[in-house]
Amino acid sequence: MADQIPLYPVRSAAAAAANRKRAVYYSAAGPGPGADRHSRYQLEDESAHLDEMPLMMSEEGFENEESDYHTLPRARIMQRKRGLEWFVCDGWKFLCTSCCDWLVNICQRKKELKARTVWLGCPEKCEEKHPRNSIKNQKYNVFTFIPGVLYEQFKFFLNLYFLVISCSQFVPALKIGYLYTYWAPLGFVLAVTMTREAIDEFRRFQRDKEVNSQLYSKLTVRGKVQVKSSDIQVGDLIIVEKNQRIPSDMVFLRTSEKAGSCFIRTDQLDGETDWKLKVAVSCTQRLPALGDLFSISAYVYAQKPQMDIHSFEGTFTREDSDPPVHESLSIENTLWASTVVASGTVIGVVIYTGKETRSVMNTSNPKNKVGLLDLELNRLTKALFLALVALSVVMVTLQGFVGPWYRNLFRFLLLFSYIIPISLRVNLDMGKAVYGWMMMKDENIPGTVVRTSTIPEELGRLVYLLTDKTGTLTQNEMVFKRLHLGTVSYGADTMDEIQSHVRDSYSQMQSQAGGNNTGSTPPRKAQSSAPKVRKSVSSRIHEAVKAIVLCHNVTPVYESRAGVTGETEFAEADQDFSDENRTYQASSPDEVALVQWTESVGLTLVSRDLTSMQLKTPSGQVLSFCILQLFPFTSESKRMGIIVRDESTAEITFYMKGADVAMSPIVQYNDWLEEECGNMAREGLRTLVVAKKALTEEQYQDFESRYTQAKLSMHDRSLKVAAVVESLEREMELLCLTGVEDQLQADVRPTLEMLRNAGIKIWMLTGDKLETATCIAKSSHLVSRTQDIHIFRQVTNRGEAHLELNAFRRKHDCALVISGDSLEVCLKYYEHEFVELACQCPAVVCCRCSPTQKAHIVTLLQQHTGRRTCAIGDGGNDVSMIQAADCGIGIEGKEGKQASLAADFSIRQFRHIGRLLMVHGRNSYKRSAALGQFVMHRGLIISTMQAVFSSVFYFASVPLYQGFLMVGYATIYTMFPVFSLVLDQDVKPEMAMLYPELYKDLTKGRSLSFKTFLIWVLISIYQGGILMYGALVLFESEFVHVVAISFTALILTELLMVALTVRTWHWLMVVAEFLSLGCYVSSLAFLNEYFDVAFITTVAFLWKVSAITVVSCLPLYVLKYLRRKLSPPSYCKLAS
Repeated sequence: MADQIPLYPVRSAAAAAANRKRAVYYSAAGPGPGADRHSRYQLEDESAHLDEMPLMMSEEGFENEESDYHTLPRARIMQRKRGLEWFVCDGWKFLCTSCCDWLVNICQRKKELKARTVWLGCPEKCEEKHPRNSIKNQKYNVFTFIPGVLYEQFKFFLNLYFLVISCSQFVPALKIGYLYTYWAPLGFVLAVTMTREAIDEFRRFQRDKEVNSQLYSKLTVRGKVQVKSSDIQVGDLIIVEKNQRIPSDMVFLRTSEKAGSCFIRTDQLDGETDWKLKVAVSCTQRLPALGDLFSISAYVYAQKPQMDIHSFEGTFTREDSDPPVHESLSIENTLWASTVVASGTVIGVVIYTGKETRSVMNTSNPKNKVGLLDLELNRLTKALFLALVALSVVMVTLQGFVGPWYRNLFRFLLLFSYIIPISLRVNLDMGKAVYGWMMMKDENIPGTVVRTSTIPEELGRLVYLLTDKTGTLTQNEMVFKRLHLGTVSYGADTMDEIQSHVRDSYSQMQSQAGGNNTGSTPPRKAQSSAPKVRKSVSSRIHEAVKAIVLCHNVTPVYESRAGVTGETEFAEADQDFSDENRTYQASSPDEVALVQWTESVGLTLVSRDLTSMQLKTPSGQVLSFCILQLFPFTSESKRMGIIVRDESTAEITFYMKGADVAMSPIVQYNDWLEEECGNMAREGLRTLVVAKKALTEEQYQDFESRYTQAKLSMHDRSLKVAAVVESLEREMELLCLTGVEDQLQADVRPTLEMLRNAGIKIWMLTGDKLETATCIAKSSHLVSRTQDIHIFRQVTNRGEAHLELNAFRRKHDCALVISGDSLEVCLKYYEHEFVELACQCPAVVCCRCSPTQKAHIVTLLQQHTGRRTCAIGDGGNDVSMIQAADCGIGIEGKEGKQASLAADFSIRQFRHIGRLLMVHGRNSYKRSAALGQFVMHRGLIISTMQAVFSSVFYFASVPLYQGFLMVGYATIYTMFPVFSLVLDQDVKPEMAMLYPELYKDLTKGRSLSFKTFLIWVLISIYQGGILMYGALVLFESEFVHVVAISFTALILTELLMVALTVRTWHWLMVVAEFLSLGCYVSSLAFLNEYFDVAFITTVAFLWKVSAITVVSCLPLYVLKYLRRKLSPPSYCKLAS
């Protein structure tokens, strides 16, 4: 039936040929009543046709023979390009990974998930074996730790190269120098890495152990026994106290609450801080005592474990009654693991444990994140290795392949191995630690914690930011801002007028009724002395406030004053409705804000259960209402309704509230609703339209019989129920329009604007409903006021997705809002096309997203764009997204620390992300790029000198510098100045924050590229050649003079090159320069075996060294000065 509803307006075409072309896509339904009416989308039969057709198929596209839209999925084109080039570049890696995955699947075949029958309190009756109820977040165990860490280190070419070079020194024929010159740096890197991993693993182990060791009460035939969370089995009856975490997925059987329902907090599951109402199975709730659960023979039939946290299908069956009791189970009867009981004590039967729980199935395994800069350096290392091999082959060739040439080739490889310096990893890892320390010590972003110290440079390369809404962009604190009655509007500064109107209304009602409580509207005659407008407004305000306080799903909760039992009490018994104990709970914070507002103006909700509601008037009287029917809010209907009977007057009223699009056709004609809704939306307020309809007893009885009959229907139940309810929703009296503001986090708007100006595209992924997400997108200025918003229609099949994508493609420069269900359909059939279109949008909002969908979107962006992504969130439902992103940021908020602990970086407020990216991200990337290239330059220059030396001395494979000279060169002589580059900055923090446009340059990767690398290679060749040839030309009688002159000039050149590279001097840089120079000069006295002490104290030595150093460095200083004058970088223009 749904497939036959027209989803796209089709013009009546005169040409039969055009109709025939449409027949590929549209059904050829005849005009007459006897004609067959097929489904518009013959999806199963025509999927091949859809594959063949371009996506952009408009009306004209069907009519033209040739379509000029070439939008076939790029994935298919890429498949054809798989040749030798693909195999050499990335194919071998892909094939190896595929083979490994295949072997793992063979070894660990996943058990097929099946539906199950669970007998109450009888785990032994389970037909199949179920997983243990333990949480395990560790990456390794005792046996896999060392192999795992070593694999993670040596899978990078750089580290593997160092390992091979170091191992070669155990072969006597290949030995070049001392073993410690190779093994000490490598051992240091491995020791630091393994220590860090071991600490992280131990912390994860402790956290897991703490959760798995939590004790719970298990109900048995002999009474209550204490069990660990990890020992809970499917079929166990578990008692969970208030504020205790639910250990596994359960069906809710009993509660201590009189109403047979309880509240749970789901913030670690779906990210929403609102409490959810859960209802116990009525059959077990009615049992007289707790022990009676074992006296009945009952079981739960549950569907197979799945990821969807918003749905559940099952049945409860009691066999020992006559006839057997069958009760259907839905999501409201479930208690998912990782949620927390908020009221009362609950008893549930365990249906899923461990890996089969909803929370674990929605959590992805953390991956080892590698920064883009590390990958770029790895590529450069491979290029250097090819240069190393080529240079060694050239040397052996010029030697004439004499003697054991292969041994000479390997010796040359070892001699020139400093082209790829092992100190590169040491310096970069130490630099990353310094960047992390600077972030945590920054007073402008207090509370920042760096949990992954390996990727600080990623903060400077981000293109996509994927953010959660609730608790990240918003505080999730609703405040009532506006009440509009059509002719008059009340804001925050005029609420006292409403309060006086409500007080007057109820005092007049009380005096007229002679002391009897009534809930009816005050008669007009009572206000004959007042002006007519005043009288009308007063009664309308009274009706509006009463409608708001009655039409909701809010429950007042009273905390026990004594606090001994720790249980929540509903105070119906003693009627002690004290204001200081009362809190309101509901599944929507909007409703809580409305009820809190009615309390502030004098009409208070004091009690509620499943069948009744009590209100307290300003004078303290209690009005009772009987709840006859409740129609909850759904994303399809976009409205909720309630039918109540005033127990004092027996009047029956149908109240309804909802979104303006849903309520406009229902209410009586008016000329102000649409305009005022638009005005409030522009202010960032969430609007609700409130209406009512008075019903006679006969009308209600007729409705109830039809409604009950529709609910018992087995076919199209939801459609029939909706049709019956809609029969009431006609010509309703419009009462008022409310405006509620979801308060944003501090400085969200300027922060989002800064990120946009920095070229970062922002996607909002939320589990909230579409209207709320759209409203927050506008109020936070994620979508600017001038931009259009394209709300992607609900699609359920391929044809609908095809047409809706076409409609979206025609829009230009508009933000996209799409629901999780529609997104799933689009990604199933048109993944590449959808991502390509979405990436062109200035902003994207995905609502009703599950945790897994959030992670999937991150992965899609990484695969399709190749750009760096960042995910930021504050709840347990954001963990998968944070772990999937290249850079994950967690916010410590109301939803706990789960996201913060799982993230790479933890911050206190969303606004801190601006400084984290603009300042620290920029500095980390720029500094690491400069440091990495300088360390490579330090290795290249000495390798060039070695090459010149060997070529002059008949291509001998003899080292130029040996032993301590080589170790000292990479450590105490040059380490401090080179490492001081981690303190350099090209732009002051204030300038980086003021001009976020500077960030755009970083994403292009120009600070570390093959171009900049080539410049450093040329500098190294020039300087190495000058130093070596200069020393050879100027040395006198002994070879030792060549070593002394060239090595001293080399150290001075490196110190001067650091000074040339520095852009902003820090006092520690100056100290490092002089400290290194002092270390070298003082060590000359102890290096008798390398230097002639008598020669190095002469004037000749000094002038020769000075001359060589000046020739090697002066031209570079001149070139740098000219470049800064003629072609300054953008940040220099701003600074000047």
